[in-house]
Amino acid sequence: MEPGLYLVLVAAIVIIALSVLLSIVPVMLWISALASGVRISIITLIAMRLRRVTPSRIVNPMIKATKAGIDLSVNQLESHFLAGGNVDRVVNALIAAHRAKIHLEFERAAAIDLAGRDVLLAVQMSVNPRVIETPNVSAVAKNGIEVKVIARVTVRANIDRLVGGAGEETIIARVGEGIVTTVGSSDSHKDVLENPDLISRTVLGKGLDAGTAFEILSIDIADVDVGKNIGAHLQTEQAEADKRIAQAKAEERRAMAVAAEQEMKARVVEMRAKVVESESQVPLAMAEALRNGKLGVMDYMNLKNIDADTQMRSSLGKINDGKSEKE
Repeated sequence: MEPGLYLVLVAAIVIIALSVLLSIVPVMLWISALASGVRISIITLIAMRLRRVTPSRIVNPMIKATKAGIDLSVNQLESHFLAGGNVDRVVNALIAAHRAKIHLEFERAAAIDLAGRDVLLAVQMSVNPRVIETPNVSAVAKNGIEVKVIARVTVRANIDRLVGGAGEETIIARVGEGIVTTVGSSDSHKDVLENPDLISRTVLGKGLDAGTAFEILSIDIADVDVGKNIGAHLQTEQAEADKRIAQAKAEERRAMAVAAEQEMKARVVEMRAKVVESESQVPLAMAEALRNGKLGVMDYMNLKNIDADTQMRSSLGKINDGKSEKE
């Protein structure tokens, strides 16, 4: 083998070996840590590789913490990374809290991060309070007038209650409940319009931030509008319902009267049938009396004359009644 080719081959092997070594041993990262005052050994970085931990995800946040004057250990950051947490965000939150003179330990910050909350945002909200605007809350005063209220709630994150504390939805719901209670206890909607701060005082006095991850600083009424006359509307609907009930009862009574009338007509027809049946027995009785000699021919003729005279008198009476009605 020629000397030149041999040198090239050796150089290639050296380059490959150095590349593999540098990929396994993050020398540049170790040098950056030493330059920043972070004492960490090469063996520790190699062990991170073996534990499938990206060394830069641990070393870079540790450099930031050291420069900010926060004392953290490699084991703390690495354990949080293995637990699935965001090491960089936790370190940023610790730096922000340290600058704002807010007491925040690493264990609490890690717990907040693992709970799914943004610990950096929580620290920022502790320094710079956030304004939450409630939706349009509709309430009705005692005089039946609807009042629509929009409130702005200024809250500050309570770091001690971030783990297990309720969120913004609970704050909005409680403020809405306080608005409904305040307006509902007012004698008139005019009282609410004249003193909107009555809502703020009442809601703040209820301690609505209990059990939540926030601390309510103030509640400001942004808008108050007068809505419908709910009381009159309800009274109208009640009157309409009463009218329908009365109509239904009247219809029931009418139906019962019609049924009674039909029943009486049926009874009249039944009685007429009985009369006709009884009248049909008269000729038979007369014939039986004639056969038995109990009734003579002259008696029969007198009876017929009386019957004819009665019919004539009835016809004359009907004619006179008709003339009287025409007059």
